[in-house]
Amino acid sequence: MNKEETMLQKRLIELSQITYRRDIVTFSDFLNLNELHILHSTPKNLLSSRYETFGGYEYAERQMVAFLPDALYYEYEYPICVLCITPINIKYAEDLTHRDYLGAILNLGIERCRIGDLAVQGQNCFVFCQENMANYITEQLTRIRHTVVTVVQLKLNNFSYKPDLKETTGTVASVRLDAVPAIAFPISRSKLVNHIEGGKVFVNGKLITNNGYRLKENDIISVRGMGRIIYGGILSETRKGRYLVKIYKY
Repeated sequence: MNKEETMLQKRLIELSQITYRRDIVTFSDFLNLNELHILHSTPKNLLSSRYETFGGYEYAERQMVAFLPDALYYEYEYPICVLCITPINIKYAEDLTHRDYLGAILNLGIERCRIGDLAVQGQNCFVFCQENMANYITEQLTRIRHTVVTVVQLKLNNFSYKPDLKETTGTVASVRLDAVPAIAFPISRSKLVNHIEGGKVFVNGKLITNNGYRLKENDIISVRGMGRIIYGGILSETRKGRYLVKIYKY
């Protein structure tokens, strides 16, 4: 690990120790896939308390860590707020992208770790952020590119979001990590192998560098710079011994 990764691991261990000593729930910032892998690969004997992760919805990529006391006897809520960004005048609004929304938020001086996933749906963008950032973003974010916008805060416990998934099928020789993602992404198997060995492929938030890793139904596969898919399982076997599989692409 480099210096920043080592510092993150130490911070996570520290949060775990605070939970153990004070018998309270502690939360991390939003962690990206590589940071989540550091958490999952930290030896269990270094973490003083158990943990769970959540990013505001079931398939979130960026997630907070909640370190939990052993005898948790009360319900707890993640300090996550949902913001809905909408153009004030739909007629004159530009076609804004994920990059546009994220860039406008970061230009307010907000660190990336304070912001979780952004979900663009039509003319709206839902932003998962830390609760203590919600008021500032609501007040300060008034324009994205040339489009004037309004920001409304939504309570996480009253909000339900599920990403739009496109179902695709294809045949593979085996349900290995170096085969299935090629159905969804315009990439050859050799390039996919390079991505895996280069530390760019994650399964359920964990870095996997083994090309022969066998996928299980409902595994979430993230390929950096390309997107995410859900492996839906085997539908049938062809006469030539190949497998017809189903996947869902974000």
